Amino acid sequence: MKVVIAPDSFKESMTSMEAAQSIEKGFKAVFPDAEYLKIPVADGGEGTVQALVDATGGTLLDKMVTGPLGAPVKAVYGLLGDGKTAVIEMTEASGLHLVPPKQRNPLVTTTRGTGELILDAVEKGAAKIIIGLGGSATNDGGAGMASALGVKFLNQDGQEIQDGGGYLSQIEQMDMSGLHPTLRHVKFEAACDVDNPLTGPRGASAIFGPQKGATEEMVINLDHHLKHYAQVINQELNCDTDSLPGAGAAGGLGAGLHAFLNTELKSGVDIVLDTLAFSEFIKGADLVITGEGKIDGQTIYGKTPAGVAKRASAANIPVIAFTGSLGMGWEHVYDKGISALFSIVPGICSLEDSLANGSINLEHCARNVAAVWSLK
Repeated sequence: MKVVIAPDSFKESMTSMEAAQSIEKGFKAVFPDAEYLKIPVADGGEGTVQALVDATGGTLLDKMVTGPLGAPVKAVYGLLGDGKTAVIEMTEASGLHLVPPKQRNPLVTTTRGTGELILDAVEKGAAKIIIGLGGSATNDGGAGMASALGVKFLNQDGQEIQDGGGYLSQIEQMDMSGLHPTLRHVKFEAACDVDNPLTGPRGASAIFGPQKGATEEMVINLDHHLKHYAQVINQELNCDTDSLPGAGAAGGLGAGLHAFLNTELKSGVDIVLDTLAFSEFIKGADLVITGEGKIDGQTIYGKTPAGVAKRASAANIPVIAFTGSLGMGWEHVYDKGISALFSIVPGICSLEDSLANGSINLEHCARNVAAVWSLK
């Protein structure tokens, strides 16, 4: 029997590899002679770097970069086992968690540090860079990122503008001559699971600005600044980012990546599964196992279990999913290729206990499910 184990992380409890190991241990108690392939997976959000590094035998690298408020922060990214593919989670350098709640102000926060990570990866020989969007503290349209890569945004006096979403309307022209020359030879993909445009009522400022500290007045101003920014990009690069689906992701970083690095915005889980050649690994499998910390009605919209199930069910392979908790609407996953779904929590307990005991609970649940599977 061939079993492919492809879970996401169980946040605050297990990495995706640790979850895969627990599942394998539980199944081996019943099927000791089966062939097991452990493939840690993620959907482009938190845990993507760790999952892809674990799955490919890659390396974690760290670098001091510019944080969202301008102070240095240590950020981690991954170089995969092929030595040519880098994976960056923008939240490492420009994430909301790096800004204390009382200091959150998307008028001044910057994605410069994300650009510095990209530059470091390029200088280490990366020919392909995957960037996970989401969790940003920023609303600068990726201008800070572009500045770190050599683009100059100039005001009417020919001076560079300050970093931050509140200064974008000062841009009168862009100087692209300093853009790092190697970048044109690098393939970029961005894991983007929202379709929000850059501006307007569904844009970056209106939808995501308030969680980053924006008041109602700031949202209006930020949207105005991004609209001007998009117009300058369109005039100088002949690139319409304003209405691009996903342009509003990560405070408009989706727009900046597309405009300056010709980045393709794709489903995060699809990027991960393609990078891992997942469809090849599941050939001939009798069972695929997936899971993550919580499964609910949102899971079918681009989350790891749904992405894994889609590919496995297309190959007529049954899929079992494990989860820490079931939220409202969990039953919809049955329509997306998951054959059976199990919560690993054995009984009433505190959240702290369920997180601390996640590994052993997952192992025991997997062992019981394997016992049932053996009755086929």
